[in-house]
Amino acid sequence: MNDTYVGVDVSQERLDVATSEGDAFAVGNDESGHRGLVERFRAAPPKLIVMEATGGMERALAGQLTTAGLQIRVVNARQVRRFAQAEGTMAKTDRLDAQVLVRFAQAVKLEPRALPSQELQTLQALIGRRRQLIEMLTMERNRLRVAHPRVHKELKKSIVWLQKRLAATDDDIEKGLRACGVWQDKLQLLESVPGIARITSANLLATLPELGTLNRREISALVGVAPFNRDSGRFRGRRSIYGGRAPARSALYMAALVGSRCNPVLKAFYQRLQAAGKPKKVALTACMRKLLVIINAMLRHGQPWNPQLAK
Repeated sequence: MNDTYVGVDVSQERLDVATSEGDAFAVGNDESGHRGLVERFRAAPPKLIVMEATGGMERALAGQLTTAGLQIRVVNARQVRRFAQAEGTMAKTDRLDAQVLVRFAQAVKLEPRALPSQELQTLQALIGRRRQLIEMLTMERNRLRVAHPRVHKELKKSIVWLQKRLAATDDDIEKGLRACGVWQDKLQLLESVPGIARITSANLLATLPELGTLNRREISALVGVAPFNRDSGRFRGRRSIYGGRAPARSALYMAALVGSRCNPVLKAFYQRLQAAGKPKKVALTACMRKLLVIINAMLRHGQPWNPQLAK
């Protein structure tokens, strides 16, 4: 392995590649192009291959590179773009983006990060598909309320079909969860918490596999429920949350919403914040963070819900 960094800008049809040695070239984003890159980098393994998360178009290449034993890292596209703007690179082309990825990896000193397991990728795909089906069901039901009677029959057929697909997807998720012993242990711990049911726990496992491996500050920042300061000089701004993983935050929001009504620890915490004059949204966000810290500690220590320890 040498000290070379490689940046790969992924588009639908092409892969633009740049290296810290100054090389630049492009190949097709297909099986032949992937095979060519694997053979080229396997002959002289670089220190790190960096690519952006591009809605799934990078997965096939990332999987083949990992299988070949090469070190890779998939990074957030927004962070890379802001790095480019900070260094004064305002132009944006695929070739430039590949070069920016190289400089970003060198400046931040990125470390390789393993891809999720095949089982986790499958669960993430099923959870994502379930989210899409729910969104489509909501849209069709909203259309039915205001649609012309002439199209009611067609809309109702669509709703019934979506409901069947949603039920089938739930069955697939349940089968996948039952097939993995590690997930069964984590599910039992999560579902011991009042307010967390099967779908919510599956969502958390799929969107937040780091649960139980990070400390409370790291996991809160990762989800996006850690309040950030907004101070400058004598000015003291209102703290607010920012960024993070929206799907994980949505699952946590539902769990905290239910927990603020039926979980004795969260309910008391929520009521205390409201009595102190906190807005409902602020109090609920605080409940989300408290719940996240609790379940993170539970999974780290392998302990089920205990109201006394949770306090």
